[in-house]
Amino acid sequence: MPEYKAPVRDIKFVMQELLDCDTHYKQLGYNDASEDMVDAIITEAAKFTEQVIAPLNQIGDQQGCTWTDGVVTTPDGFKEAYQQYVEGGWPTLSQSEEFGGQGLPYSLNASISEMMSSANHSFAMYPGLSHGAQATIEAHGTSEQKQQFMPKLVEGSWTGTMCLTESHCGTDLGMLRTKAELNDDGSYAITGTKIFISAGEHDLSDNIVHIVIARLPGAPEGSKGISLFIVPKFNVNDDGSIADRNAVSCGSIEHKMGINANATCVINFDSAKGFLIGQENRGLHCMFTFMNAARLGVAMEGSAAAEASFQGSLAYAKDRLQMRSISGVKNPDGPADPIIVHPDVRRMLLTQKSISEGGRALIGYLSQLVDITHASEDDDAKADAESKLALLTPIAKAFLTELGFECTSHGVQIFGGHGFIKEWGMEQLLRDTKISCIYEGTTGIQALDLLARKILGSKGQILKPLMTDVAMFAKDNADNPAMTEYVNTLNEYAKQWQVITGDIGQKAMKNPDEIGGASVDYLMFAGYVTLAFFWAKMASVAQSKLKDGGEDAAFYQAKIKTATFYFQRILPRAQGHAACIESGVDSMMALSSEEFVF
Repeated sequence: MPEYKAPVRDIKFVMQELLDCDTHYKQLGYNDASEDMVDAIITEAAKFTEQVIAPLNQIGDQQGCTWTDGVVTTPDGFKEAYQQYVEGGWPTLSQSEEFGGQGLPYSLNASISEMMSSANHSFAMYPGLSHGAQATIEAHGTSEQKQQFMPKLVEGSWTGTMCLTESHCGTDLGMLRTKAELNDDGSYAITGTKIFISAGEHDLSDNIVHIVIARLPGAPEGSKGISLFIVPKFNVNDDGSIADRNAVSCGSIEHKMGINANATCVINFDSAKGFLIGQENRGLHCMFTFMNAARLGVAMEGSAAAEASFQGSLAYAKDRLQMRSISGVKNPDGPADPIIVHPDVRRMLLTQKSISEGGRALIGYLSQLVDITHASEDDDAKADAESKLALLTPIAKAFLTELGFECTSHGVQIFGGHGFIKEWGMEQLLRDTKISCIYEGTTGIQALDLLARKILGSKGQILKPLMTDVAMFAKDNADNPAMTEYVNTLNEYAKQWQVITGDIGQKAMKNPDEIGGASVDYLMFAGYVTLAFFWAKMASVAQSKLKDGGEDAAFYQAKIKTATFYFQRILPRAQGHAACIESGVDSMMALSSEEFVF
């Protein structure tokens, strides 16, 4: 099993050198998030992740969760590790001080979430889902609901879930059958069954707070008739203490491809007591608070998986001896050369490295935008941040998970036959990561959201701030010869992105299916160009640091060389997607349903 080491140096590079988190935090009033404090928190989080969380990853996969008469037990060590997580105050880091949190920035917590996800995807999901539940209650709950549920959720002694999916109802939530009926005391009786509920039942926390969508009697059909409810596993007294067991039960847990140590549950609500969040029939509006937070978390899982796979692959590639280099012997004292000397292995390693580090930069930037929406007093700055998040969240979620999964496949390939064997852990990374391409909206759903709702829905206006940022970056670096390759290439792709957008819009006016036909290729094109922007920015920072002299020259040189690899070997993939878009939807739709035979 690969030994996980938190990439502290690169995390600090992104936060402090690329994104200047010190200035960012001061401007937003996060006065406690000083450079020394940030360093200390990241260092301690790295130790906790490496020493406590990572060693449970393979155990969790082997043992999985067990279900007995509705009771779910997590693998050996998980309960104790979660207790250490709570005792260390990690759940409270970026939560509101009003409810017992430390009030530190979201972006700082995001860097710690990445470490945990790389080290142990299944474990990281337990507290990860709680963050979305907290955000939903804090944004849309009543003052009484907040006082009842938030302190324990923030503390981590209670956890949260998101209950959307039903057996017949996945992406199309308007088809849900779970119903809610008003009780005499103002609460609601929730009846129905939800499936695929991550962390829906377990032994880590004292209570589990489910955020559930359901339909009220007489509600409009479809998504316009969805309401949102808080439904705890144990009922809660007015003072926040636990009362009797609610009519919520776990009917079974799924036997899955991966993330075996996270219980994916069938949850039954049998007239369970629930409490309305927000307005009747406005549940999806409230639910998007949870889903948007979750989508950023899932995007991070993609780059985190790439990091974990890269670490395992790199160690193996340096140690494994196979064949001689075609350009001459590199290891004369051994019977063969290490496989890292072979170009094709380098191709896979650099793909992993460029996606993990590029993804880290993109997620770091998006996390800072979230900071602005939380803490800025400048309405224009908040609006700009929200607009950029709306554009970039579906890109990050779908692109980084697709490329993260590719990187785990490279990990298996680099190990060769050993990669297919469980003891090395590389096949577990591949199995664990595939789900990230699916949940919180599949790649196809993210692509439709991006192209149909965001891009065409705004008539392209939502794209303009990002294009302005690219143009300003190009202008600032126009006189730097070392940046010429990056800037010129980036400018060309940015212009092509805008042309493609206009072409799709024109085609869609004649045939709306052109949107669906182009959407995934459009998103992937956008993803490659967006990551290129952040690699260009990282190359610029690295060049400046090298000019200034000092330590870490090898780190900055590696950053520049990886940027060049990305621009020359990864970014050109975007042209394949552009060609698919240009070809149109006709070939996709030419075969009738009856002609699909086997």
